[in-house]
Amino acid sequence: VKNWWGIFNILLIFFGGKKSLLLFSQPVYNASIFENSASRTYAGSQVKMGILLVRSFDVKFSIESGDSEGVFQAEDFTMGDFCFLRIRTNTGAMLNREVQDNYTLTVKASAQGGLEAMATIYIKVLDMNDLRPLFSPTSYSFVVSESTPLGASIGRVTATDADVGSNGEFYYLFKSKVDLFAVHPTSGVVTLTGRPRMDNRDLIELEVQVVDRGMKLYGSNDISSTARLVVSVTQINEFAPILRAVAVAPSWTDQNPVFAKVAVEDNDDGVSGYIEWVSIIDGDPLEQFVIDRSPLVANEYWVRASQQFDWDRYPYGCNLTFQAKDRGIPPKFSNTQLLQLLVTKPEPTLGSFEKDVYEVVLSEIAPPGTVVEVLRISPAPASVNYSFCSLSELMYFDINPSTGVIMTSRRLTRISQIFMEMEVFEAVSLLRAKVRITVEDANDNSPVFSRPFYDVSINESLAVGTVFLIVSAVDEDRGENGYVTHTINGEPWLPFAVDQDTGELRITRDLDFESSEEIYTFAVRASDWGSPYRRESEANVTVRLININDNAPVFERVSCRGMIGRDFPVSQTIVTLSALDMDDLGMVKYEVISGNEMNYFTLEAESGALSLTRSLAGVNLKSGMFNLKVVATDGEMSSAPTDVNISVIRGSIPPRGLSCKDTQVAQLMAEKMLSKASAMARVRQFDRSPDVFSVNKQAPQFEALPTSILVREDLPPGASVFQVRARDGDTGFNGRLLFSVADGSKEDCLTVDMESGLLTVLRPLDRERTDRYFLNITVYDQGVPQMSNWRLLTVIVEDSNDNDPQFAQDSFTALVAENAPLGTQVVTISAIDKDAAQNAQLSYLLLTSIPQFAIDSETGGVFVAGHLDRESFPTYTLRIEARDKAERGNRRSAVTTLNIIVEDVNDCAPSFIPSTYSARVLEDLPPGAVIMWVQAKDPDIGSSGQVRYSLFSDFNGTFEVCNCFVLFF
Repeated sequence: VKNWWGIFNILLIFFGGKKSLLLFSQPVYNASIFENSASRTYAGSQVKMGILLVRSFDVKFSIESGDSEGVFQAEDFTMGDFCFLRIRTNTGAMLNREVQDNYTLTVKASAQGGLEAMATIYIKVLDMNDLRPLFSPTSYSFVVSESTPLGASIGRVTATDADVGSNGEFYYLFKSKVDLFAVHPTSGVVTLTGRPRMDNRDLIELEVQVVDRGMKLYGSNDISSTARLVVSVTQINEFAPILRAVAVAPSWTDQNPVFAKVAVEDNDDGVSGYIEWVSIIDGDPLEQFVIDRSPLVANEYWVRASQQFDWDRYPYGCNLTFQAKDRGIPPKFSNTQLLQLLVTKPEPTLGSFEKDVYEVVLSEIAPPGTVVEVLRISPAPASVNYSFCSLSELMYFDINPSTGVIMTSRRLTRISQIFMEMEVFEAVSLLRAKVRITVEDANDNSPVFSRPFYDVSINESLAVGTVFLIVSAVDEDRGENGYVTHTINGEPWLPFAVDQDTGELRITRDLDFESSEEIYTFAVRASDWGSPYRRESEANVTVRLININDNAPVFERVSCRGMIGRDFPVSQTIVTLSALDMDDLGMVKYEVISGNEMNYFTLEAESGALSLTRSLAGVNLKSGMFNLKVVATDGEMSSAPTDVNISVIRGSIPPRGLSCKDTQVAQLMAEKMLSKASAMARVRQFDRSPDVFSVNKQAPQFEALPTSILVREDLPPGASVFQVRARDGDTGFNGRLLFSVADGSKEDCLTVDMESGLLTVLRPLDRERTDRYFLNITVYDQGVPQMSNWRLLTVIVEDSNDNDPQFAQDSFTALVAENAPLGTQVVTISAIDKDAAQNAQLSYLLLTSIPQFAIDSETGGVFVAGHLDRESFPTYTLRIEARDKAERGNRRSAVTTLNIIVEDVNDCAPSFIPSTYSARVLEDLPPGAVIMWVQAKDPDIGSSGQVRYSLFSDFNGTFEVCNCFVLFF
């Protein structure tokens, strides 16, 4: 083109005339200049710019257009026949490619003679790499989960450089060495090269640097910039929930029964371990079931009916599929489980009490703890709760809410009514039954007198047959036990008798105070007609005789005759009269009632001495005879008059007494006094002593009662266990004994007959529930006061083989190293048997035939019997049986499952996949740039399967490999 343009100019000059003498060598020129060039810097061109001088012209250049800001200056320079056009920057001019990267200048050439020529100059401003790359934005925030796979992209950083070409190219790199992340040098994509864990920190702050590739001075602030990168580590939702659903038998007494229970476990921590929902994902299109969170157990859910459910429409049940979802990010779903709900709703209560009305005859002397009745519902329900309805009689009885056994809680002797009726309510089935108790009289009451003793005074003059006192007793017992008869206790000499029915005391003989006792003391005995013994009581009766004046004085001598002389001295005693009074109530006084009208005589009233009051010597007596009538009186009664005949003789006669007739009253009185003394002696002889047979002196005593006895667990109700024997040295009711179990009969399994003392089984025994009973056996007598005695009897329940062995769990899991030598014990699988002795001793058998393992039949220890290789068989499932060694009856057994997990050992070397790698890299890659990913596989697991990478040669530190199988530059 240039050659053609030169030929064209020559021809133009030759044929064009004068105007064609001034021409540019080309109409258009391309030139370039670097930005930010210094003042007076010339633009360069690949061709010479200017005018070929045909003649010797003085050519000047000027910029006509395209440089409005005056950046450039056009200069001329002539060398030979060519005038060069030179374009330079003006002083103070500044070129900025990023502002204007090219200029189009129109340059005019001028010469003498008005010659002109025009040319176009295209000036390209060349980049000087004057700008550094810049991040946009300058801060980044990425989120990475713990579960993010290695090599995954977690985000991208971006930067721009206004320069062009290689000056506009840049590399990304981390400002400092980072193990967990890598940034692609050109794309800015940040990838994961390590495992971030929230255990260390949940925020990782990094600085990303962008470096201009046009300059090889990495790390210079002039050619690089940085951005802040914050990586948030979120917790990994590592584990999926594990769901287990089981059907349960609903309680139909519950208004909203539970048909199934769903347990969900999630081994994650934090939010990832929370369960967001448990749902029925299949089998319930009509949404007839709802799932509620259990108020009792965490992570347990209850399946209930959302509305009244008619199970009769589903004879084959409902097949429900359950699944759970956790709250992790991303969420994980549990396993699905199909569960069949096959529910048979019970018919309306068919069970009932064995009797609608229980008729019981109960002795009123039954001691506390006596079994009254056992109430049962048939068929036996799963659970019961018996109670009494509110009645006043309940204070005397207790009912066991679990067994239905009614017992006395206190003595019944204070109950007045014969019949009692109670109602028993069973809370689960809502059934009711009545218990009618007839309280049988047991002659437990003795007759009781109205007063403990009687003291009465009576006149000795009362006639025979007179009732002077009623001594009667009352017995609170019923029938013949309460019929009372009265007797006087064994003193036939008493002048009294008692009416056996009414208790009236009558006089049977004449009473005489003077010849009999003054006080009668005796006992009236009241006896009932009860059985097996009569009960008796006595009341002391004291009868006091009142001495009345029923006897007149009697002279000892009567009809006295004698003589005195006229000269008988005055005041001298002629005769002394004496009278005796049987009543002995006071002094006897004497009185002359006739024959002493002339007052010749005086009679001492108290002494009975008769004497003259005046002399008879000068008295003219008509008759020489005095006939005095004298009486003796006690104040109320007077004796019969006695005569005292005195003859007066003239002269003097010697004094001599009068002659009288002896009445022998003194002898009679002596006889009465002797009779009274004899009676008093008889009273002392028959003085009553206490009735030793009516006193309850001795307490009951047990006979050869052992401290403990054995009883077989499988004895049926009603079977005899032991005969309790006791004795009491008293007689009658004082020696009659009653037995009871006062305490210790848990679950009401044992009872003792009240009268015979036979210990029997009341309800079935269960040694596993209670292996021994500490019974308080109490024996009472029926005396007053009542005495008792007790002994502690230990009943040891002897085991029967009625329980299967039980493993602690349905299945076991054990670990064993794959290089475990033969004979290594893996685990001990043990079961328990609630029985005792041989029935509880177990032997173990491995039901799964496998050569790698064996079991010790005695200990249950499972040990290695063959070579193990985890890579071939990582797990084994064994079935193990436990069987008891019962010597009687059938032996019982149970089976469990043992899952053995073979633990890895580092027995395999890692291998690369593939075995050879190749890569091409740019020579100016920044440090830390990822060159390639290498991967090796180790069939071992755990730490033995974790591979660490290293370089045999790093070429003097040029390369490195991290343990996340990334090769860095």
